[in-house]
Amino acid sequence: MIYRRNLPGWERAARLLGAAGMAFCAWQLRAGPGGIVFAIAAGSTALTSVLGFCPMCALAGRRLSTKGKTVS
Repeated sequence: MIYRRNLPGWERAARLLGAAGMAFCAWQLRAGPGGIVFAIAAGSTALTSVLGFCPMCALAGRRLSTKGKTVS
């Protein structure tokens, strides 16, 4: 892998649920620009959840320890 995971399992699950909520909002607002914004946000949130890597968390120096817990 090119990257190291920096999201714990519970946060990955929470992000996936949040992405599902944003996708529902995008579906409800599909006729307007708000739908596009929600769709892009849902896609990027779901992608970071599936990969387990968040670029913004990496910029902040967040990483996982060997036991899977977050170390700042």
